[in-house]
Amino acid sequence: MTGNETHEETGTLLLGAAPIGRPEDASARLRSALAGVGIIAAEDTRRLRRLASDLGVEIGGRIVSYYEQNEKARAEELLEELLNGRDVLVITDAGMPGVSDPGYRLVVAAVAAGVPISVLPGPSAVTTALIVSGLPTDRFCFEGFAPRKPGERARRLTELAAERRTMVFFESPRRLETTLKAMAEAFGTDRPAAVCRELTKTYEEVVRGTLGELADWADENVKGEITLVVGGAPEGGGLSDPADLAAEVASREASGTPRKQAMSEVAKENGVPKRVVYDAVLAAKG
Repeated sequence: MTGNETHEETGTLLLGAAPIGRPEDASARLRSALAGVGIIAAEDTRRLRRLASDLGVEIGGRIVSYYEQNEKARAEELLEELLNGRDVLVITDAGMPGVSDPGYRLVVAAVAAGVPISVLPGPSAVTTALIVSGLPTDRFCFEGFAPRKPGERARRLTELAAERRTMVFFESPRRLETTLKAMAEAFGTDRPAAVCRELTKTYEEVVRGTLGELADWADENVKGEITLVVGGAPEGGGLSDPADLAAEVASREASGTPRKQAMSEVAKENGVPKRVVYDAVLAAKG
């Protein structure tokens, strides 16, 4: 169990939420930290300087790069600075550090070392997209980026097909169409969803519809930062475990129903995509 124990004379790790679009969404606490903290670890140093300029803030501390490729080594260096009594501000391109962006490793190291941590809350693409999507917000989960490789992506989405909570994903505009098609196959074409593009920016766009409709809408011309919100699996007392689905198909086959028809019926009656039932039957025979 860890508490708030700290080493004497350590610095404080500050995690600052950066605007996801409009600079004026930056909090007063972030402005103050940019001007006063000794070390700023930025995912993109050029974006940081541009943000400071837009805010009219003069950065007084040392700026170091902190991105995916150097995160492990840099986290060790920054922890050393914190243990030597220097405050460190971590800021990413947009949103909160550690949410599909660098920051997690340093937080874990700081917790283990007893270094105090303070969050400067603010803009978040996850909650902004969730609220504007029009989908249920009482229970949700964040799934980050879907895997790039087709096989891994299909397996991940199949695992999520029975998820009841609203799901939030990040996605590249280049892979949007492919991901939407994969989601339609895994979750069903009728599953409600929303594509949120360029949130809070001048050309913000939110397109709502079923996964089938959105897959037909999307193409290579979609640009900008993308956040996907997908409705959870419909409520119902149906089967969801793969073994149970396969057993139900086998039972209907034994009664004379053709396999393809049996899989279609089981999928429809239990509110799961046909692909999930098909994979369950294959797994049972493997």
